Amino acid sequence: MAGHQPDITKRRPGKTDQARSLRQNETEAEFRLWSDLRNRQLNGHKFSRQVPLGAYVADFVCRERHLIVELDGSQHAESVADERRTRWLNEHGYSVLRFWNDEVLKERRAVLETILAVLEGQIVDACETIRFSPAKRENR
Repeated sequence: MAGHQPDITKRRPGKTDQARSLRQNETEAEFRLWSDLRNRQLNGHKFSRQVPLGAYVADFVCRERHLIVELDGSQHAESVADERRTRWLNEHGYSVLRFWNDEVLKERRAVLETILAVLEGQIVDACETIRFSPAKRENR
């Protein structure tokens, strides 16, 4: 089984309902960011929201670029579970970019510019300052 990667996009029981519920009960920050990401508005990049991936549901996913954008409230500060989740997603070929809800609400232009920089390959290395964790290269 070495080298075999399971299909993490395969739906797990209950994950579709969980994703649907998250879409229906979005935060203000998710609502605002989604208004800028939907319909290929960010330089033609297609995003989906609340996407089940393995045991997780990612806030926003650009499948073409294997990028996940997560929005976090204060309950995520120094979250060991989030670190484990990011590591798992990285190991399965997805880069993860995290923003605080407050950043999206107060500095949306900067958030969008950062997302675009990652999508266009201007940011490729891990960076704690902007909370970017690139995918493991061998899986991409």
